[in-house]
Amino acid sequence: KIENIDTILILQKPKVFKYFEGMVKNIADTLGIDKGRINLKATTTENLGFCGRGEGIAAQAIALLK
Repeated sequence: KIENIDTILILQKPKVFKYFEGMVKNIADTLGIDKGRINLKATTTENLGFCGRGEGIAAQAIALLK
């Protein structure tokens, strides 16, 4: 059983904050869990690496299982 999910998006552009609500809803619906169990945030790499150059994005997720 999924207790919670902590997710971070790593990208320089575009700014994705305005899409968070829909993203959280889609993740929750797909996994069949409450939206309150999902934490989503985003950060940049201050123009470093492939993410900073705009060549791609990265994502990390940690799930606490019971």
